[in-house]
Amino acid sequence: MCGRFELKTKFEKLPTVLKQDYPSGLDSQYETQNLIRPNDPVLVIKNEGRLKTTFMKWGFISPWARDPFDKKRPIPFNARSETVEEKKLFSRSWQYKRCLIPASGFFEKKYRIRKKNYEPFWLGGIWSKWTSPDGSELESCCVLTTKPNDLIKPLHHRMPVVVPNGFEEQWTKKEKDSYELKRLLSIMSWSSEGWVTEQINNKQTYQMSLF
Repeated sequence: MCGRFELKTKFEKLPTVLKQDYPSGLDSQYETQNLIRPNDPVLVIKNEGRLKTTFMKWGFISPWARDPFDKKRPIPFNARSETVEEKKLFSRSWQYKRCLIPASGFFEKKYRIRKKNYEPFWLGGIWSKWTSPDGSELESCCVLTTKPNDLIKPLHHRMPVVVPNGFEEQWTKKEKDSYELKRLLSIMSWSSEGWVTEQINNKQTYQMSLF
């Protein structure tokens, strides 16, 4: 699955599409992140009529949740792409609220998986908006997973969906029906060509929960 990732890319080298419409001050306050965990704020591209960069909580909160901060309720940070259309919790987000999360690497066990050229890439996800009784809003997201390719298979039985560059508009726009959504299936499984795994020995970084 995807329970930890990093974004070590400097702001000026982030994808251009991410810098078209972003929160005020992000360019001056942006910092690279060596380790991003569930419940952390993450940079996200969403599409509500136009592509926009924002921050969301990593951990999917249902729009109808009574208390989004209830620690007794598990908050999913991954969703299986094969069943996302069928699950009540995820189905409307799959159709109307897909997002992209920039990363420069993700982790499985004691391995970092990244592109050989160190370029950032897009984790494919879905997002949700929770609104409190007083009108305040909280946006959250989770990363979609799929069957592993040859690179990931020795490490885990699942891997994150990685959306290729150039598909930002297609991935994030609202779709009318399941037929149109099926066109996205072809870009969910990514080739291991151009990617590398590297073993890391930092125990603190890789002390991960069992998923």
